[in-house]
Amino acid sequence: MSRKVVRTSKFRHVFGQAVKADQCYDDIRISQMTWDSNFCSVNPKFVAMIVDASGGGAFMVLPLSKTGRIDMSYPTVCGHTGPVLDIEFCPHNDNIIASGSEDCSVMIWEIPEGGLTSPLTDPVVKLEGHSKRVGILSWHPTAHNVLLSAGCDNVVILWNVARGEAVVRIDSVHTDLIYSACWNRDGSRILTSCKDKTLRVLDPRKGTVLYEKEKPHEGSRPVRAVFVSDGKILSTGFSRMSERQVALWDPKNFGEPLTLQELDTSSGVLLPFFDPDTGVVYLCGKGDSSIRYFEVTDEAPYVHYLSMFSSKESQKGMGYMPKRGLEVNKCEIARFYKLHERKCEPIVMTVPRKSDLFQEDLYPDTVGPEPSVEADEWFEGKDAPPNLISLKDGFVATTKAKEFKVHKSLLKTTTASAGNHDNSGEVQSLRKEVKDLKEALEELTKRVKELESKH
Repeated sequence: MSRKVVRTSKFRHVFGQAVKADQCYDDIRISQMTWDSNFCSVNPKFVAMIVDASGGGAFMVLPLSKTGRIDMSYPTVCGHTGPVLDIEFCPHNDNIIASGSEDCSVMIWEIPEGGLTSPLTDPVVKLEGHSKRVGILSWHPTAHNVLLSAGCDNVVILWNVARGEAVVRIDSVHTDLIYSACWNRDGSRILTSCKDKTLRVLDPRKGTVLYEKEKPHEGSRPVRAVFVSDGKILSTGFSRMSERQVALWDPKNFGEPLTLQELDTSSGVLLPFFDPDTGVVYLCGKGDSSIRYFEVTDEAPYVHYLSMFSSKESQKGMGYMPKRGLEVNKCEIARFYKLHERKCEPIVMTVPRKSDLFQEDLYPDTVGPEPSVEADEWFEGKDAPPNLISLKDGFVATTKAKEFKVHKSLLKTTTASAGNHDNSGEVQSLRKEVKDLKEALEELTKRVKELESKH
């Protein structure tokens, strides 16, 4: 009699646990919008959530340490004139966050150290180029100040944020609403899924389609897709019978999926989060109360179901903490920020180990906050792999103080120069005004001197 052999994996016992009630962020009115984005973005300093706002759109940015009940009057970022649909922190500067809104604009904000003390209404840069609402944002993983935005006008725009200008505009590829758009690990490819039931891998600088797959999932509900290791693509969608599916594809051979699994008959769109360091992909369904996780490997069946974290309440959105924000000494391999109707609840994923020592097999070198290429170089054709850091000594603690000085001044100088590109007319009129004021001042000083000499 043959015993069924269980596949060995160090992630078979990944254990998800919600934090205690006093470590949640309570009394926050999470946005009621029906848009399928994460509604939440986190990094080692802040957690940001899209909230309900009367007249316009707003999101709240809280320092991670500010847990407990959040006062109704806590300041928000509220510069948009329409509801905010997507927010994302910059991977290279923890104080910079981008927001896309129904008012067709993308805004870049700088959050002061320690969080907001008053409502933030003026963005550092405002990017205008979409003709309909902007629902998807994604920062370039390795190039500094490059942002991708996709709108309901079926257009993808790549921005040089430092200059405040749209450099690449991909407007003839997608024939319908874009459901998702993401970069690969070094940012040399873009993957989009679209309502016309096609997955496309694009060359971001040329805007050309390299590979495409029609009907990765038979159903008509939204499809999501992310790049996983070795350039493969993991997609989530629905079958013709409205069952939720997860599939893995090799874009060089797009004919048949490497694997296609049916999960359940729930109706929420599955948002995939892939961790390249461990090869684990987490699927969080909008409106579900669970997070499923799978391991993606090189041998068939490629996508191995690991386990599921379940709770009582359904999730309205989900934030995913970058690796450098995790607690390494507790063997934490992922942390999610789950949005409820009125609160945000961190969920910690750990691999139980007996030892308190640093577990090298769980934490290979991971992506750090330093960009490996500047925006201009990248748009000219230079690709670079991400700069990796070791988490051995608890990365965040050692570099908190010196992490962002360069970037801040860089962003400030670059946004000042962005003005020259954008609003040269305004700058000219301001210069003239200053000149006139100087002349008037000189006149007055002259007169004062004359009067004084008379007396």
